[in-house]
Amino acid sequence: MAVIHHTALKPTKLELLTSWLPSRPWYVGGAGGPELAKAGGFRLDDPEGEVGIEFMVVTDTSGTHPTSYLVPLTYRGAPLDGAEHALVGTMEHGVLGRRWAYDGCHDPVLVAQLPLAPRPASRPGRRASPSAGSDRPRRRLLADAGWHPRAGAVRRPAHRPPCLGIRP
Repeated sequence: MAVIHHTALKPTKLELLTSWLPSRPWYVGGAGGPELAKAGGFRLDDPEGEVGIEFMVVTDTSGTHPTSYLVPLTYRGAPLDGAEHALVGTMEHGVLGRRWAYDGCHDPVLVAQLPLAPRPASRPGRRASPSAGSDRPRRRLLADAGWHPRAGAVRRPAHRPPCLGIRP
């Protein structure tokens, strides 16, 4: 099981994502840049204990409607050879020192662990849409993996990263 350190990160994960998200072809936020808040997530274990694997859900309120993104991230103690294109950024970890954060879709450790991850039970007949007459704002979940029970509408981006090999 991964050890989670409760310490400071500089810059924070949200600060890294605020800089990185607008460079993605599937980003649909406002022109002024993302206004992000962490909305959830989960972690997977690296059997070797070297790579942090996290799926973070962030909600961006900069556009006309709040949009949530499921962002797979990996954290490493050294650069990943050949993955410069997938670098989200670097940060200083209060315990572990410098960490390199990557788009997890391009990290072989995440890709290897994903098929081993538990999956939610199938829910036949259930739809991820708000009930009729609901006054709650609609939310969209943009993700290349998974299903979220609170998503108002699930929309696949026109450009799907060629990673993970997950089918809807």
